[in-house]
Amino acid sequence: MPDIRDLEVFYWVARLGGFRRAAERLHTTQPAISLRIAGLEERLGVRLLERGARLTGLTPKGREFLDYAERLLRLHAEMLDAIATPESLSGIVRLGVAETIVHTWLARFIERVHATHPAITLEIEVDVSPHLSEALLASRLDLAFLLGPVSEPHMLNLPLCSYPLSFVAGPGLDLGPEPVPLHRLVRWPVITYPKTTLPYIQLRQMLMQPALAPPRIYSSSSLSTIVRMTLDGIGVSVIPAAVIGAELARGELRLVRTEVGLPDLAFTATTPLTPDSSPAQRLARLACALAAEEDDKQSLLLSI
Repeated sequence: MPDIRDLEVFYWVARLGGFRRAAERLHTTQPAISLRIAGLEERLGVRLLERGARLTGLTPKGREFLDYAERLLRLHAEMLDAIATPESLSGIVRLGVAETIVHTWLARFIERVHATHPAITLEIEVDVSPHLSEALLASRLDLAFLLGPVSEPHMLNLPLCSYPLSFVAGPGLDLGPEPVPLHRLVRWPVITYPKTTLPYIQLRQMLMQPALAPPRIYSSSSLSTIVRMTLDGIGVSVIPAAVIGAELARGELRLVRTEVGLPDLAFTATTPLTPDSSPAQRLARLACALAAEEDDKQSLLLSI
């Protein structure tokens, strides 16, 4: 009879459409996946996959078996989630993180994961939110902290945290009296997130007004580079104040009051709803709790 590993291998081969991608997803080799599928078909006495020059799809029995496999895998995950202790949860979780989170509370999240789920290994990828969304949809990531939500029916999106955007400049940058009108602001380059991101798109729409000079928007996928350029007096940046607390405290950077408001960056903890996503869902809930704690700390500091 098939065991849980057989079901897991078959599920991912069927869902991802091939042995190589299933092997990558399950952290094993393509020959091992092929051997497992061959053994499964031999024990069941039926052909589950259509094969030609390459894998072409499921047989009728394969489609029927996939339905049972998915239900059994979900039941197995529910059982472990209900019965197993947090310490016993094991495996690799591929985590994608937007850089804003890296600069705020990611290190504390990693510490919390290690303390709560010591047998979980994190593989962390830092990228812009559009790329993280693509990786989730392609099953290259198990969980992502990104500007969300990812609007797909098989995705779980949990509200994570929100950061106000601010105009930021070095103390030596002469912007004139505040609040700074946009026509004076665009005399300087504006430095912000990459072109494919929502903050860049919203900022460009704000600055592309007929009455204003064409803005010079410098984009970067590295938040550290944006901060460095701002420190060097190259221009005004648009970033969350939460990522430059130390620079603000030392007087190396300042928040610039302007005549316009900027939208908040709203992040979600997003994970695909797959039969084996229980560990990722647990970590998503843990991240949400930690982010709420961090928000409470910031609110307390601002009230003092």
